Amino acid sequence: MLTELHGLRIEYEEIAGDRSQPALVLLHEGLGSVGLWQEFPALLASGTGRRVLVYSRFGHGDSDPPPRPRTPSFMHEEARELLPPLLDAWGVEDPVLIGHSDGASIALIYAAEHPVTALVCIAPHVFVEEKTIAEIRRAKALYEEGRRRERMAAHHRDVDAAFYGWNDVWLDPDFPSWNIEEMSSAIDVPVLLIQGDDDPYGSLAQIDSVARRVQGPVERVVLACRHAPHVQAAEATLAAITQFVADHGSTRRAPVR
Repeated sequence: MLTELHGLRIEYEEIAGDRSQPALVLLHEGLGSVGLWQEFPALLASGTGRRVLVYSRFGHGDSDPPPRPRTPSFMHEEARELLPPLLDAWGVEDPVLIGHSDGASIALIYAAEHPVTALVCIAPHVFVEEKTIAEIRRAKALYEEGRRRERMAAHHRDVDAAFYGWNDVWLDPDFPSWNIEEMSSAIDVPVLLIQGDDDPYGSLAQIDSVARRVQGPVERVVLACRHAPHVQAAEATLAAITQFVADHGSTRRAPVR
């Protein structure tokens, strides 16, 4: 399905569920799209009974290209300029945000500045590690050799725009100073943190940083997988999120004073 935002088209998928409860909104990784979530949104909807919404950011999937070139502030721009009007258009208030990688970082930024019911952060980035940059350089080499490009092309209307829109920003010489650690201190809702123990894109220091700073209750799940727990350890990831939504996904807690 397509909707319009700022005069451009955004690809999205909606799975019907209980509208009396907060919707689950999924935010994809840096190379992701609606289709790359595979069956995970449908399994979440089935397991929780919730309305589930997932969309492709500009330049990804079947969405239109971004209205301007991305900068190292693109995750802040997504959280502040694009996600709020999308949620308004869908009639979503106080969502449960479920983000993966860059999508988890966008979820953290949004939750620091807007009301949400709860957060699920899968392999979030809150500061830049050298291992992350090294893996992103490796991803560029693989893409330009053709192997990754061929796989990605099935999921993006403009595969080069999707890849370089992510890769160029992370390899920007200004990006190593990017840091959202202190923003976590403004988050006062329950947070579920999920990370693979062999994630080449980030260490456990990422979720440890969030766990130290958020003001609400935190659950931390480390799984035997790499950067995509919802694919590589799908059963355990689905079980953790389903239980978390049952326990924390219905009523906003009072702010911590």
